[in-house]
Amino acid sequence: MESDSKAKKKSPKPSKTPRKKEKPKSGKGKEKINGASNTGSYNYRMFSFFNRKFKINEVKPPPDVNKAFSLFTDDSTHMNADQLRRFLAVHQNDVNTRVEDAQRIIEQVVSMRHHLTKVVRNSLSLDDFFHFLFSVDLNGPIRTQVHHDMTAPLSHYFIYTGHNSYLTGNQLSSDCSEVPIIKALQNGVRVIELDLWPSSSADEIYVLHGRTLTSPVSLLQCLTSIKEYAFVSSPYPVIITLEDHLTPELQAIAAEMINQTFESMLYHPDTDCLTEFPSPESLKYRIMISTKPPKEYLESRLKESDDENSPKETNESEGSESEEEDEDIKSVQAGVVKYKRIITIHAGKPKGGLKEALQVDADKVRRLSISEQQLEKAAGSLGVHVVRFTQKNILRVYPKGTRFNSSNYKPTIGWMHGAQMVAFNIQGYGKHLWVMHGMFRANGGCGYVMKPEHLTRPSDELIDPKTTFPVRKMLKVKIYMGDGWRLDFSHTHFDAYSPPDFYTKIYIAGVPADEAKRKTKVIEDDWVPVWDEEFTFSLTVPELALLRIEVREYDLHEKDDFGGQTCLPIPELKTGIRSVPLHDKKGVKYKNVRLLMFFEFEEVV
Repeated sequence: MESDSKAKKKSPKPSKTPRKKEKPKSGKGKEKINGASNTGSYNYRMFSFFNRKFKINEVKPPPDVNKAFSLFTDDSTHMNADQLRRFLAVHQNDVNTRVEDAQRIIEQVVSMRHHLTKVVRNSLSLDDFFHFLFSVDLNGPIRTQVHHDMTAPLSHYFIYTGHNSYLTGNQLSSDCSEVPIIKALQNGVRVIELDLWPSSSADEIYVLHGRTLTSPVSLLQCLTSIKEYAFVSSPYPVIITLEDHLTPELQAIAAEMINQTFESMLYHPDTDCLTEFPSPESLKYRIMISTKPPKEYLESRLKESDDENSPKETNESEGSESEEEDEDIKSVQAGVVKYKRIITIHAGKPKGGLKEALQVDADKVRRLSISEQQLEKAAGSLGVHVVRFTQKNILRVYPKGTRFNSSNYKPTIGWMHGAQMVAFNIQGYGKHLWVMHGMFRANGGCGYVMKPEHLTRPSDELIDPKTTFPVRKMLKVKIYMGDGWRLDFSHTHFDAYSPPDFYTKIYIAGVPADEAKRKTKVIEDDWVPVWDEEFTFSLTVPELALLRIEVREYDLHEKDDFGGQTCLPIPELKTGIRSVPLHDKKGVKYKNVRLLMFFEFEEVV
């Protein structure tokens, strides 16, 4: 019935062309932001003959907001600081809020909403209260401070990890640049991957995706950018993973370049091999290198030299050549030692079978790299082995080679098995990348998220990740309304003939038992959709669960338009009524688009 009524009501849409996303111009009247009264209308042209006028509905507080305001003000018309403090402590579970904190909120809201009229007061009206609840800056959905224990070994954390961090686009022909590295660090990524190759003359070091048409960028340029931007978003360590295709001579040059660029920022241990990784807390503002240790070129070169010289006597000229070769070997040896010295996290790909590669060494820790297909294979029969390996060691999972368009895979499989470095093409976009963004919004967005206890407990107590746990929590999600599209998009962006028809999809990403999907009804012809719908989700492993939200605009004849998305780590959710900002497809937050939602947890005994 919904589709039929829509077909009758809406005129067919023309083929869509790219439109500039600009602040729309209302047909009449005025608009205010964040829950204030809105009046006016939009004009839409029909078949080039006449205009249709659509009124902008007044944005009103939902019934739950009215109820809360009335309850905590004892039916008064204004809410004072102590009443706001009680609301925040009881209804929003912000138990540490003081009266002084509530007073500051009141001052901020009054200043923002009444700065033109210069109203001065020490309380909030209902509209002020609604404005506060709908403000992302004052009433966001998740905690914004680092609050996990940061003193455990690195192997106890999920780490925000990039793959081919230097690529600007696809894996075959895009440019290599320091720009995506800078953007990744600004967004909190803590692991940067660089592929090192010799130049055609073999005297320079380039960063590029080898054996493709990607254009190179110099290693020094990448290192300099990492030094400058490493800690703009987080003080916790940056790890540079090197995929090394260099000669021993160039390895020595790379080592010198890395030492000179980072100087005291570069961390390397006193011993050749670590027996346990240090903690993120102990490595604040430090940079580490992770790659394969260099091969022992010296032994092979000496053997070749012995084989060539042992059967015959050498004359003076040959002796001179031999001395030169000895010097060359010593130089190579010095370069190998210098390069090996900068490596903190020793790495490698599996040799032999996957089970053998997952063996745990008692006297050293290391990093193992496997592809997404290898992880899927291991998850089928070696799940406990993977978890045991990741308790002390670091597992890096990288996208399969056929993802030429820089797409990504499902990250939750890696997290379920304790993989610390689930490496992603950060320059791409799509639902899997949105989930990655969501995971690392946790713990203040510092790039390190403590793994659940069941992935770090003693080896003899390990549980197979395929095990289905009992339900531990119920999450109630209520979506009241949305606003802000009319301020961030042109009034014909979604539909040339009428206001948009928004609906919302809500997903749970996590272990298979917790994954779920719900969908609201479509609200037709309204820039400020009011859904007022409630959903309940059961969670067996809430520590690994994420709430993914996506707003779409219904289209009868074409693919539904994208209206915004976000993904939130469920352990970080603040309960009560919250303002949830939405982001574009690449994860950039819109200036005004947001949802008003309610979150509540119920423990299952």
